[in-house]
Amino acid sequence: MNDVATSATRPVVEELLRRIGAGDPEATAALYAEVSDWKLNWPEREHNRPATPWIRPRATRADAAEHYAEIARHHVPEHVATVVERILIDGPDAVVLGEIRQTARNTGRAYRSRFALHLTVENGLVTRHHVYEDSLAVAQAFGDGTELADH
Repeated sequence: MNDVATSATRPVVEELLRRIGAGDPEATAALYAEVSDWKLNWPEREHNRPATPWIRPRATRADAAEHYAEIARHHVPEHVATVVERILIDGPDAVVLGEIRQTARNTGRAYRSRFALHLTVENGLVTRHHVYEDSLAVAQAFGDGTELADH
């Protein structure tokens, strides 16, 4: 384990989580590299659905800002909470474990989704953003959920 990289990673990850919680997409995106490796664990055929437009491939800092703006537009801000249970750091890599608690704006349905977020921090910026979440819970909150029920 690289102690120097580990000590540089934690403050960036903690600041990223703080900015996400503050709800400022531009300030959050400023912590991402100009180009980053961004992946979501949703089935590819579920990307770019009208009810969940933030679920799609991303690659740039501007994409990151739009991601966070789209999430905000599609959720009820008074009913948003994220519980971070653990942050694991190993050199430039971090894994954030927790639970997202949101309410879909279009249906009013509340949902909870367990998540793991794998980040890589290089030169003070996030270069990898891979998120693994309960896509079925999100899909059900935004529609009838049948489109993911057979996966």
